[in-house]
Parts: sequence; structure tokens; C-alpha cells
Amino acid sequence: MPISNPTKRPISVARSFFLSRHASREELSQAVSRLEPLTKQGIRLPFEVLASLLHRCGETRSLKQGRWIHRHLKITGFKRPNTLLSNHLIGMYMKCGRPIDACKVFDRMLTRNLYSWNNMVSGFVKSGMLVRAREVFDGMPERDVVSWNTMVVGYARNGNVNEALWFYRELRRSGIKYNEFSFAGMLTACVKSREVQLTRQAHGQVMVSGFLSNVVLSCSVIDAYAKCGEMESAKRCFDESAVKDSYIWTTLISGYARAGDMEAAKEVFSELPEKDPVSWAALIAGYVRQGLGEQALELLRKMIAFRVKPEKFTFSSCLCASASLGHGKQIHGYMIRTNVGPNAVVISSLIDMYSRSGSLEASELVFDLCGDKQDCVVWNAMISALAQHGLGHKALRVLDDMIKLTVVPDRTTLVVILSACSHSGLVEEGVRWFDSMTADYGIVPDQEHYACLIDLLGRAGCFKELMSRIEKMPFRPDEHIWNVILGVSENIWESVEELRGIMKKRKVNKEKALSWIEIEQKVETFTVSDGWHHRRKEEIYSVLHNLAVLMEKEEVSRT
Repeated sequence: MPISNPTKRPISVARSFFLSRHASREELSQAVSRLEPLTKQGIRLPFEVLASLLHRCGETRSLKQGRWIHRHLKITGFKRPNTLLSNHLIGMYMKCGRPIDACKVFDRMLTRNLYSWNNMVSGFVKSGMLVRAREVFDGMPERDVVSWNTMVVGYARNGNVNEALWFYRELRRSGIKYNEFSFAGMLTACVKSREVQLTRQAHGQVMVSGFLSNVVLSCSVIDAYAKCGEMESAKRCFDESAVKDSYIWTTLISGYARAGDMEAAKEVFSELPEKDPVSWAALIAGYVRQGLGEQALELLRKMIAFRVKPEKFTFSSCLCASASLGHGKQIHGYMIRTNVGPNAVVISSLIDMYSRSGSLEASELVFDLCGDKQDCVVWNAMISALAQHGLGHKALRVLDDMIKLTVVPDRTTLVVILSACSHSGLVEEGVRWFDSMTADYGIVPDQEHYACLIDLLGRAGCFKELMSRIEKMPFRPDEHIWNVILGVSENIWESVEELRGIMKKRKVNKEKALSWIEIEQKVETFTVSDGWHHRRKEEIYSVLHNLAVLMEKEEVSRT
């Protein structure tokens, strides 16, 4: 029979499980594993200890441990936890990507407070389930500024600008006192819409409301102008800012870099009073984004020469720029020599770099030697590498291993697994994963998921189902999807001209094909449009001529 009031001794034992907010995943796993003997004795841990453990499970996405705690509650006679613990359970399940489990806890709650409702709305928004979030929001008995801000940011980040603006305006009309986070959502909508006029309106409202002194909002305004292509306005906002810390300088550098003006980005960087690792990283990332890998790597060398320790994300950017295996190995070697403890992002970048360089074995070795595989970013990189090499069946096996270890797939996982199925002709498997992603993992398919599905069906010649899926899409096709449709239309040429006409009217440009080859550890890139303008055109066309002659001879010998 469960003991509702544990003795003094078990309480003291239980308190030994209390973890700090910075406890590692391993410590958490060890602590939760010691619940079993107490559970068998019917001894329940104090609520504050359970709340702390559940919070940590959510922060580290430790679903297995979170479920153990939930089981501990049920077995010790607490099948309907109090409001505090229910809220922590909801938060844990949402952060671990299990919105369905969170719903079950929410539905069984005897008493819900405002935090309970906001927890559900926020969880659904972060899972991309905006329809469910709206349903919960509409059913709330009361709302606060957090409720409204969550909806504004949720719709803005998902590209639903009109809905985001509607919620923002309704918040202003509701009489609830807004805060700086309300404007953050509005500025996110500006970035997504790329509308300068809307950004100016948001800038004006931030200024009138007295929040422009907030560094984060100032940076958001600069970033919004930059992404709208208004660098003059971005620079003016920077000049007028009362507080100029490293963060705001870095935002301006990133803005110029994103606009392709690397000279201006370098000039701002040179004027920066104190160049910290973040500002260096912003400039390096700018070179990478512009496809200037050599310059990015040269800047990394200068950074190291100035004895500025690169951040892990700087290594990630440089690894992305490493088109040659030699460069990538040099960066990897430096990280090993200087004892840089790689995080999940860096490990995934190493896996990707080796894969792009044609060394899949090295990618698998990095993956196998990775001690902590609780972050789905690492799994996504390995699945993607296998997909790039046409190993769809192996990619599916890795995904199975990932799920067995209770690592929850995210939207990127589904993108890479659909891509793996497409490149390997695994139509049934790909369609099954697409159709189950919402029910099993709470992931609503977006434009990228649909593009992968269309590519999968198109490659397999399933054109009727392809057209049916396009008609049922809950949004209009973007440039990515139009490019995929054109790419698989080779067997239905009568539709190609019509599609091109529609794309021209909507000002959608097909992505330019790019080829590259590595010669003596230097990468040469060229496109069809290079024509006779490439600096090594004579060598290229000489090789092409020789290949054509050899192919003609081979064809003659076969006949």
C-alpha cells in the first residue's frame, strides 16, 4: 500500500537526489535510476524534488527519465498529480517532443491555472502545431500578455505574417499591458514579410513606447531592416542607439554580410572597439554565407594568431566552408590539439564535412566516437550523410536506433529521412513517415517536408499522387517546391511550359545548377552560364572533347 507521508529517513535519502540546474545528463540519469527501490517501497519523493527533476528532464530532453518520474507518481498513488507537478509534466513532455502525452496530463488535471494553459499553448507553438495552439488559446478562461505574445511569435516564426499581426493588434486592443516581447514578435513578422513599411511602423512603435533603449529590441530593429535590404536604415538605427555593446555591433556586421557587402562588414568590424569571439564569428559566417570559403578560413587563422579563442559555432561555420578534405582535417586537428570540447553542432558539422568530402567512413567514425548522442542534431547529420551517399536503408536503421534511445526526432529529422527515402527509391517508407509525423511526433509538415515528398513521388513516377498531394497542401507552393516540381516533370513535358509560365508570373527563379571538382586540394566551381568566361575554359573544353570522343568510340564498339 502506497505511503503518502514518507518517514524522515526516506525524505533525507530523497533530498540527496536534488539536482542543481546545471547537473549533467549522466547525473540526472543516475539520480532517476535510484527511484526504483523507493517506488517499490511505495515511498514518494517530496514534490519540490520531483518538480526539480522534471524541470531538468525537460531542459535536457531526457524523455526516458521523465517517464520514470511520471511512473513513480502513479505507482505511489498519485495518478492525478497536483497542479504544480502537472505543469512540470506538461513542460517536460512538450520539450521532449511528446505533445500527445502532454495533452493526456492536461486533460486529467483537476485544477488548471493560467500557467497550465500557457504551457500548452507554448508547447504546441514550439512543436509547430499552430492549429492546436489556437484551439487551446480560444478555450482559455483568461489570458495574459504571455498568452498573446506566444501566439504572435508562433505565427510570425512560421511565416503566417497576417495572423501574427492580427494577434498583435488584438493584444493592443485588449487593454492588457504589452511588453518588449510583444514587439519582438512583431519584428519577427517584419523579418518574415521582408516589408520595409511594416518594419518602419514597428520601429516607430518601439520608439514611442520607450523600448528602443532595450539592446535586444534595437538589435531586432537593425536585423529587420537588414533582412529587408534597407542597410541605410539599419546603419542609422545603429548610429542612434544609446547603448552600443558587442551584440549590437555584431548585428550590424551580420546585416552587411547578409546583404553581400563584405567590405562594409569588414569596415564595421575594424571600428569595433573590442573584438570578441562573437564578432569574429559573425564576420567569418558572412564569408561562408557568400561562398567565400578561403577568406573565411584565412580569417580563422588571423583570429587564432591574435590569440582570440574561437567559439564552437565559429568552428562549425568554418567546417561548412571547408569544401576540401585537407582544410577540414586541419580544422579538426586544431580542435583536437587545443582540446576544444565539441558540442552537438560542431560534431554534426564534422560529420557533414567529411561526408561532403567523400569520406563517409570518417563521418561514421566521428559519429561512433561521439559520447553524448542525446541531441537529435548529431543523428540528423549522420542520417543526412547516409542519404547523400544513397544509403537509404542504412539511414532508416540509424533512425530506428535513434528512436530506441528515446531521442525524439524533430522537423529536420523528418526532412533528412524523407530525402534519404527519395534518393534510394523507398517510396512506401517515405510516404509512411510523412503521413505519421504529426500523429507520432506532433510535427506539422511544412514547405520543406512537402518538397521532399514531391521529389520522392516524382522520382518514382507517381504523378497522380504527386498532383493530389500538391492540391491538398495547406499553403501555396514556394520557390523550393516549384523547383522540385520542375525537376521531376521530365516525363510530363506538356506541363513544363505551363509551370514555367506560372513561375515567371510569380517571379520565381529556378536554382542555378552548380558543379565543382577538387584539383590539388583546391576546389574549382563552374555553372552552365560560365560558358567561355571561365578562367580555365580551354582545359575544361579540352577534357569535355576527349570525353565525347571516348564515349563515341565506346558506343561504336557496343554496336
